[in-house]
This record gives sequence, structure tokens and C-alpha cells, in this order.
Amino acid sequence: MRFIEASKTFTLNKSTYINLRWFAYSGQIFAILIVQFLLQFKFNYLTCILIVFISILTNFYLKFKIKENQLNNIIATSFLAYDIGQLGLLLYLTGGITNPFIILIIIPSIFSAQYLKIWSSILLVTITSLILIILTFFYYELPHPQKLNFSVPDYYLYSIPTSIFIGLIFLVYFGVKFGIESRIRKKAYDKIQEIMAKENELLSLGGQAAAAAHSLGTPLSTILLTAKELQKEFGNNEKIKKDLELLVNQSNRCSEILKKLSLNPIFEDEFINLDATLSNYVHEIVRSYQKISNKKFTINTEQFKNQIKFYKSSEIIYGLRNFIGNANKFSNEKVEIFLKSNNKESEITIIDDGPGFPKDLIEKHKLGEPYIRTVDDYHISKYGLGLGTFIGKTLLEKNYANVIFQNSINKKKGAEIIIKWNNKNLSNI
Repeated sequence: MRFIEASKTFTLNKSTYINLRWFAYSGQIFAILIVQFLLQFKFNYLTCILIVFISILTNFYLKFKIKENQLNNIIATSFLAYDIGQLGLLLYLTGGITNPFIILIIIPSIFSAQYLKIWSSILLVTITSLILIILTFFYYELPHPQKLNFSVPDYYLYSIPTSIFIGLIFLVYFGVKFGIESRIRKKAYDKIQEIMAKENELLSLGGQAAAAAHSLGTPLSTILLTAKELQKEFGNNEKIKKDLELLVNQSNRCSEILKKLSLNPIFEDEFINLDATLSNYVHEIVRSYQKISNKKFTINTEQFKNQIKFYKSSEIIYGLRNFIGNANKFSNEKVEIFLKSNNKESEITIIDDGPGFPKDLIEKHKLGEPYIRTVDDYHISKYGLGLGTFIGKTLLEKNYANVIFQNSINKKKGAEIIIKWNNKNLSNI
């Protein structure tokens, strides 16, 4: 299994970053004043205040001069690099590697790892590492009481930057990984919203078309009846005979068009009924596939006693259609669907007789993740990026379902998907 390239959107929210900088600068000023005036430790506090003041000016520049709400990768990297240098300079004046606040120098790099490009993180880690090395050997004495003589062995001092560097690499690595996965998921969720918007638009258009067909049926019948009566009475009049024939033909044509627009012209007004059971959902979806597929579908409802009806959700329809469609796509000859229920739970199991799920995705529990590929050469040409499975799983889970992927236990091969609902949750949809 491997992830494909993540979203190429690498930005930093300006308002969030500005607020974090205000918090950091307030803490720096607060620490400088306490050490100088409360603890009365002697150090070059005026220079430190000047450094913080210049940094405050850069924050004003960021707030008022840069208009974008999302800082692009280059601008964000530049400001984060400045923050590392600014803190490094303050630490140089206040004890270097012996300053207990030295750990704060890794924060900009970690921040970059999750939101910016990898090269930005590498650059900031390099800058941080160089500053750590400099602060290990060159720095002004840590502010302390004049009577206290605090000293530690050199090897202990060298262990501090070493531990910070190890922590930096560790945290940046996982920041990059989590950032990649976060962007992948965001991209997939955006795809869900796009698909559901189109689905809702189609459902809306279909409902409007059905409503129009239903509403126009009666007046059209009246027009057709009147046209036929006129044809009987004035059919021999050569002046209007052709016009009456055209009127009757076009009325019949309109009637046929309106029948096609109806969602189910066989059962009048069925489109108005928006409540359905899980069994209704499954049968409706399977009927649509039976019209276009030569596969054998069987639906077993012997153990299904649940007659809970709920609002017809486009999300549940899309989720179930996705998994039933996949079963139809990968099956060799047949697809079996079992519906079971008891007083507490309702369950839909979809089983096909195809090759089953790739072992590497099953074993690593990656099914349902977006933008993944199997490394199995046999399956790689048949399987996509897992986006459809992710969308179907997400939409069903949003509607209180629990989705389980596994290869068929009772058969030699085939994929098996189990979708469970708690009956109480099902009633709340």
C-alpha cells in the first residue's frame, strides 16, 4: 500500500499565525521583565526588549500589509525562519543552550511540518540545527544570582542539543506524515461534498420533473380530450383538419414525455412518499443494476424483521449504491445480499464471488482510507484509489452505520461488506 501525492495546497492561516506570534512575544516580554525587575538577575535586557519590539513590528507588517488570508508557502517559510532566528538571538543573550526555554526553538519547524511543503520543513530544521550548534558553544551567561555558581560538565551540556535535535527530527517527521494524511482527507472530503451536491441537484431536478408531470397530467388530458372532440366535430373541414391532427399528435407526445419524467409512472404519486425501510433501499438499488447488468442478484430477507421507515436519504442511497455497484463490478457471476435484524440491530451484508479485497489492504486495515493503492500486481490494474469506498463508508458512518470490510469467510474467495445500524439510531435518521 502506498499513498499518492497529497493535495498541493500548502498554506498557513494568517490570523491564527499572527495570534500565536502575539502570544509568543507577550511571553518573551513577560519573562524578560520578571527576570530583570522581580528576580533582579543582571543581563542585557534592553537589547532583548529591542529584539522583541522589532518582531512586534514584523507582526504589524504581517497583519496590515499582507492582504492574503492564507499565507503562501514562501511567505510562511520566511516568517517562520525569522521566528527561529529571533528566538535564537534571544537565547544567545540569555544563556544559550543552558536556557531552559531552549526547547521552544523547535516549534516553528514543527508548525511548518504540518502545513507547508517538505522542503520548507527541511530548510527550517537545518536553520534550527545550526542555531543549536552555535548556542552550544557561543552564548552569554545565563542570568542568575551573583552569589550562585552553577556549573555542569561539558558532556551534559552537549547532551541537551542532542536530545533537542532528536526530538526535532521525530516531531517534524510525524508532523509531515500527519500533514500529508490531513491534506489527503481534506481533498477526499471536498470530493464527497462535490458528489453529494451533484446527487442532491439530480434528486431535486428529478423531484421537480416528477411533480411537473403529476401536476400537468390533468390539464394535458383535458386539452387532448377537447382536441379529439373538435376533431370529431370539425374533422371534415379542410382548413383546420391538419391543425387539429397536429394538436392531437403533439398532445399525445407531451403525454409520453411526462410519463418518462415520472419517477415511477406505474404507481401514481409514489415519488411523494419519502419514507423507506432498509429493504426498500436495497431492492430499489438492485433493480437499477439488474437493468444494466448480466450478473445474478439475490436478496435474502428471511431474517429481516425491521420495518423501521425513515426519510429517504441521498447519502444512504449513494453509500449503499457504491458498495452494491462495486460488488457488481468485481463479481464473476453473482452478488448476494443478506438483510438481518433483531430488536437491537439491523445489518446488510453484501457478498460477491469475485477476487476479494487485496490482502495488503485488508491486513493493514487500510480499506476505507482515501487515495491508496494495493501493491498486488494482480489487483493493481483493477482497483482504483479507494476514493469511492472512502466516500461510501464516510456517508454511511455519518448516518450512524458501522462498516466492516473482509474477505468472505464461508467461501473460497469474494469480498464481503457488513453494514450495521443500531435500531435506535436508524429511527433518528
